[in-house]
Amino acid sequence: MPIRMKPFVQALPPAPPARLAPEGPPPIRMAANENPLGPSPRAVAAVQAALTEIHRYPDASGAALKHALAARADLRPEYVMLGNGSDELIMLICHAILGEGDEAVLAQGSFISYARRIQAQGAIARQVPLREMTHDLPAMAAAITPHTRLVFICNPNNPTGTTVGATELLAFLDQVPHDILVVVDEAYIEFVTRPDFPDLLPLIRAGRDNLLLIRTFAKIHGLAGLRLGYAFGVPDLIAYLERTRPVFNVNALAQIAGLAALDDNEHLVRSLAHAARSRAMLSEELRALGLTVIPGETNFVAVAVPDDQAIAVALAQRGVVVTPLSGWGLPGWIRISFGTDDENRVCIATLRELLTNRAAG
Repeated sequence: MPIRMKPFVQALPPAPPARLAPEGPPPIRMAANENPLGPSPRAVAAVQAALTEIHRYPDASGAALKHALAARADLRPEYVMLGNGSDELIMLICHAILGEGDEAVLAQGSFISYARRIQAQGAIARQVPLREMTHDLPAMAAAITPHTRLVFICNPNNPTGTTVGATELLAFLDQVPHDILVVVDEAYIEFVTRPDFPDLLPLIRAGRDNLLLIRTFAKIHGLAGLRLGYAFGVPDLIAYLERTRPVFNVNALAQIAGLAALDDNEHLVRSLAHAARSRAMLSEELRALGLTVIPGETNFVAVAVPDDQAIAVALAQRGVVVTPLSGWGLPGWIRISFGTDDENRVCIATLRELLTNRAAG
């Protein structure tokens, strides 16, 4: 007799199968919003220096990194939680907050992990369509019911790159009942230049107990492969969520690299400058191809194409990997992560050739 499986877990998309190493030159990877300049050099040096100690378990509390993050946010360490990437934090939040039949509100056309983690708990993901490719916060507030336990807001939004301003977001927070946790995912906050972007840390300092901010070292710091995320919340909330955390969830090298990356301002400045230059170049060239590009404040652009799945496959066959967004609830759009200057040029040239060939029939 087979084991009894949870039907709501069986209904989730299967994990991707293991792949053999591809033959030929490696593809240009412009699908995962990675830092094309590579990891923080200070983080690399710190990891190399620590390699002889990897026979030791990491600090289960992540004390040094928590202290460093808290100091930069003008908080105490008990306001900080660490995760094996922000995706693990999303999973742990859903595990801690949601039960079977509960509801969570999120945008349709936002980070794909939210809905999957919600559904893995047997909970219901109430997905509200984007308005002009941005979170429709009034509609999300209207979607809250007595069964709602959790709200996800991705700001800036992945995969559209759009943001909501302080006035709109603070008004939304005031409408949410205090027994519902609002998680604001700020994975791309370092790239934002919008002057009225909401600074939510003062709410945390003031004791807002139904608000959690999650961030990551994967993007601007270039540490995606080490899996390191963190969250800010009031101590009682953090202590509660910590109960769901595996003891050694953040490995020793990730903690060491995170500490070093925080002090690598040169890498941060270079990465921001490259992102700004890439955004301008790709946006201009894509619009010159007659395509619609969403103005964003991240390290990627979303662009409308005739058929996102077909275009993504055709680009991959030509050695350029991008993300089709049909599976994210945005058919007809692809997301292009910023590459190096050369990779950006190759991507545009390849897409131009592909679209020209399609138009020629």
